[in-house]
Amino acid sequence: MNSQIVTSATTNPNPQESRARATSKSRPLFDGPIVKTAILSSLRKLDPRHQIRNPVMFVVEVGSVFTTALFVQSLLGKGEAKPAFILGVSIWLWFTVVFANFAEAMAEGRGKAQADSLRKGRQDTPAKKLRGPTRDGGTVSIPSNDLRKGDVVLVEAGDQIPVDGEVVVGAASVDESAITGESAPVIRESGGDRSAVTGGTRVLSDWLVVRITANPGETFLDRMISMVEGAKRQKTPNEIALDILLAGLTIIFLLATATLLPYSVFSVEAVGKGLPVTITVLVALLVCLIPTTIGGLLSAIGIAGMDRMIQANVIAMSGRAVEAAGDVDVLLLDKTGTITLGNRQASAFLPASGVDPKTLADAAQLASLADETPEGRSVVVLAKEKYQIRERDLASLKATFVPFTAQTRMSGVDHDGREVRKGAADSIQAYVKAKGGAFPADVRAIVERVSKEGGTPLVVAEGATVLGVIQLKDIVKGGIKERFAEMRRMGIKTVMITGDNPLTAAAIAAEAGVDDYLAEATPEAKLALIREYQAGGRLVAMTGDGTNDAPALAQADVAVAMNTGTQAAKEAGNMVDLDSNPTKLIEVVEIGKQMLMTRGSLTTFSIANDIAKYFAIIPAAFATTYPVLDRLNVMRLTSPSSAILSAVIFNALIIIALIPLALRGVRYTPVGAGALLRRNLLVYGLGGIVVPFVGIKLIDVLLTLAHFV
Repeated sequence: MNSQIVTSATTNPNPQESRARATSKSRPLFDGPIVKTAILSSLRKLDPRHQIRNPVMFVVEVGSVFTTALFVQSLLGKGEAKPAFILGVSIWLWFTVVFANFAEAMAEGRGKAQADSLRKGRQDTPAKKLRGPTRDGGTVSIPSNDLRKGDVVLVEAGDQIPVDGEVVVGAASVDESAITGESAPVIRESGGDRSAVTGGTRVLSDWLVVRITANPGETFLDRMISMVEGAKRQKTPNEIALDILLAGLTIIFLLATATLLPYSVFSVEAVGKGLPVTITVLVALLVCLIPTTIGGLLSAIGIAGMDRMIQANVIAMSGRAVEAAGDVDVLLLDKTGTITLGNRQASAFLPASGVDPKTLADAAQLASLADETPEGRSVVVLAKEKYQIRERDLASLKATFVPFTAQTRMSGVDHDGREVRKGAADSIQAYVKAKGGAFPADVRAIVERVSKEGGTPLVVAEGATVLGVIQLKDIVKGGIKERFAEMRRMGIKTVMITGDNPLTAAAIAAEAGVDDYLAEATPEAKLALIREYQAGGRLVAMTGDGTNDAPALAQADVAVAMNTGTQAAKEAGNMVDLDSNPTKLIEVVEIGKQMLMTRGSLTTFSIANDIAKYFAIIPAAFATTYPVLDRLNVMRLTSPSSAILSAVIFNALIIIALIPLALRGVRYTPVGAGALLRRNLLVYGLGGIVVPFVGIKLIDVLLTLAHFV
C-alpha cells in the first residue's frame, strides 16, 4: 500500500502545490513583478499619513517639500541660491524618501507574493457533513465555507480536507504537500498526537471522520496568508525602542541645525564678509546628519525577518516571536526525534560466558524476523552486517512466531525443535527458570552495565540456556553534537527533555553534548523548569506536538509547535513548523539572531557614515565666512555646491545599495557576543566611516566632470 500511496501523491499532484516556501526560495531577490509593484507602492507611501509613522523619513519628506518650494521661488527670481543647485538637492531628498519606501515595499512585496500563492490554492470545496455522530447516518454535501466549528465531516480517499479539524474516527494517509512541500504522505489518526488535519490537504487512502476546529476565515491557511502578507505585523519592542532612539537623535539634530541660521547671520555681521548659510544647505545638512540609513531600512529588516522564517517553512504568529528567538539563551529539546533518531537501534551482541557471538547473533536474528518494529529490523540488519548471517525467508521457514505482549514482555520463534526468546531480563529469567535453567551472573552484570550506559538490554535465550544480550541504544543524530557546540559558543544553554530514567538520560546527554537534562519529565515538570529559568531572567525556547506540551508551550518565550501535532499544541505556540522537524528550533534561533544582527549592523553603519558628511557639508556651509574651515575639506571636494550635493546624493544612494543586505540579512556565524561586537564594529563601524569618504569623493568627481556644479 505504501508504494501505491507514494505513486498517487507523485502522479496526481495537488493543485495547491505552489506553496509559500517553494515560491520564496525559487524567487530572485529582485523579481521583476515585485520590483514593479514596489516602485508604485513606494510612490503611494509618500502620503504624509504613512510617513509620519517613521519620524526620520517624515523629517526628510518635510525637507523635500521645503526645498521644492525654494526651487519654485528661485525660478521667480527671488531664490537664495541658483535654481539648478536647489533643484538638485530637492530631487535627491525626494529620492531618499522614495528609496526608503522602496525598501519597505520590496520586503512587503515578497511576503504578499507568497500570500498570493497560498490564496490561489484556497478554494471553496464541497464537504460531506455527517447527519449523525457516525458514518451510518449518511452525509449531506455542503460548501466548505458553510461549515462551522464543531461540525463533523467525512473525508474519503481522494477528497480534500475542507477546513482545519481533528480526527475523531479513523486513520488515513494524507498528502500535505500543499502546506509542507513534502511529497511523502503522512498518517493521520484519531486518539494521538497526530490527529490534527489542515484544510487544503488531501486524503490519499482510507477515510477519516473529522471534527471542524475553525470557522471560515479562521483556518490555519487563513492565518498563514495573513502572517505572510504582513497585514498583522506589529513593531517589536526592540524595534519600537530603536524608533524612539532615532526620533530622539532626529530632534537633537533638528534643534542643532535650527540654531545654525542665526549663528551664521551673526557671524557674517561680526566678521563683515561672506554670506549667511542658506535654508537649502541647512536642510541638506539636517538630512545628512539624522540616521536616514537605518531609518529607511528598519521596517524592511523586520519584514524580511518574517520572510526568512517562511523560507524555513515556519509560520511566526508575530514579529515579537521572531525577535524573541534572537534573544533566546535556553533551548529545551525533546530527546526522541530531536536529539536521537527516534527509534532504538541494535548496536552490539554481548554473549554470555562460553557462547560464540555468532551463535547469539543467529538466534537474535531468528527471533526478530517477524518483528516489524524499527528495533526488530535493526537486530536483523546488525546480524547481517557483523556476521554475514543472511535474512531467512519467512514463508519457507514454516516457523511459529511468538508475538510480543505487554504481559510476557518478550517475543520469539519456535522452529525445527528450537525455542528462541528475546525480551526484558526479568521476563527471560522467569522463562529460563520455568524451563529448568538458571540465569547466569555474568549476563546479569552485562544487563546492569548496558542500563547504566543508557542503553536497553534485550536478553536472548534458547530453551533453558541464556545466550547473551542485545544492546539497544538511542542513536544520536549525526552532527547534532556540533550544533550544540555552536549554541554554546553563542551563549545558549541546551537542555534535553526526556521521559527516560536519570541513568539513561545522563548517558544520552553526555553523548549528545547537551548542557543539562530533565529526566522522567512530566508536563508539570516542564512547566516548572521553564518558569525557573524565566525567573532567573532567561528567555526560553522549546518545541512540542502533543496536548501535554501545551502548558509548557504557552509559557515559553519562543514556542514552536509541530504542524503534525494536536490543535492544542498549535494554539499554545507562537510559531508553527510546517515540516514538523523538531530540530528546526535551532534554525529558528539562528534566524532570529540574524535579524537582530542585521538591525544592529546597519544601525552601526548608519551612525558611523555621518562622520564623512561632517567633513563635506560643514566646511562648505561656512567656507565664505570662515575660510579656515576649508582645512576640514580633507576630501578636497571641488566647491561648496559640489560638496553639499555629493553628500546628499550619497545619503540617498546608500539606502538603495543596502536594500539587498536588509532583505537577505547579515551572514550568520555562531560566535559569542564579544566576538560578534568586535566584528560588527570592524566591518560596519569602520566600513561606515571609510565608505562615505570614498563615495562622496567619487560623486564629486563625476559632478565636476559633468560640469553640473
